[in-house]
Amino acid sequence: MINRRTFGKAVGLATGATVASLAGWQAFPSASATTRGAAPRLPAVTPGTHTSFASLKQVKAGLLDIGYAEAGPARGPVVICLHGWPYDIHSFVDVAPLLAAQGYRVIVPYLRGHGTTRFLSSKTFRNAQQSAIALDIIALMDALKIDKALLAGFDWGSRTADIIAALWPQRCMALVSVSGYVITNLEANLEPLPPKAEYAWWYQYYFATERGRKAMEDKSKRHDLNRLVWDTVSPTWDFDDATFNRTAAAFDNPDYAAIVIHNYRWRLSLADGERRYDGLEKRLADRPVIKVPTITLDAERDPFTAPPGDGSSYRNMFTGPYEHRTLAGIGHNLPQEAPTAFAQAVVDVDHL
Repeated sequence: MINRRTFGKAVGLATGATVASLAGWQAFPSASATTRGAAPRLPAVTPGTHTSFASLKQVKAGLLDIGYAEAGPARGPVVICLHGWPYDIHSFVDVAPLLAAQGYRVIVPYLRGHGTTRFLSSKTFRNAQQSAIALDIIALMDALKIDKALLAGFDWGSRTADIIAALWPQRCMALVSVSGYVITNLEANLEPLPPKAEYAWWYQYYFATERGRKAMEDKSKRHDLNRLVWDTVSPTWDFDDATFNRTAAAFDNPDYAAIVIHNYRWRLSLADGERRYDGLEKRLADRPVIKVPTITLDAERDPFTAPPGDGSSYRNMFTGPYEHRTLAGIGHNLPQEAPTAFAQAVVDVDHL
């Protein structure tokens, strides 16, 4: 397993085959339907039916002590659900029970800088570049003795899941990716987007300034800014204050501001990553295709959905069994706005 002593060695190994050798491991649960054929139809759940997780746990993994929710049978096939920004594990609070009822072991971790996840050392650089976050999830899988998992995510979570599916397909049985292929290419990110798309990314440029950094460090301003993002990127979602505040508690993590600011500055090449991840970033810059079974989801009312919104802009990046779905009337926080559709995609991709 990855720990602080072996982490540097693990990153080196990651440029080859995988982060941790699977030799000698017993057969740990992996995401795979035990029987093929038509996927079961899930019962519809009203968004907001559930407000909490029954089980919250902590595990030391790599550079972190990771907080995560767990649902379903301990020996069930594993689904790891990955949130984005400015969200947390509650994006999957209605998804997890649906999957657990189908026999899946559902793991929903707080990403670094969120919720109860903490760095093990105060000396660790608060890095939020994409490869570092992906290695967090590999380390989590190692710590929980999970060989393979079905990965499902949105926003930062989609990017993280895409990276693992592309670079470590032996750890990813299948993939559900909201917004499709979202692996960051730093060189491409230097090019301007159409004005309407740039407008949707206003906070990315705000965070490039010291004013933006100070806003993230101020609890009140951070709360209001993140609430504004929720309102604007999910224009049809009628959520209440209690729903937002449950997630907002995850923003009180002591590393939250540093992680958020570094993530967006790194994407714009305004902040450096760490040299130990250079090999992984070079591989990601080459735009590796994803070969595992995949369902991509686009939210029709999400301002970040790439036009024309039918998945055609990234279709050629998925070379294995594949389906695409567009959800009408849904915004950016797709799993919380449309939990049944998201969970159904997870079950369906396990049967592709």
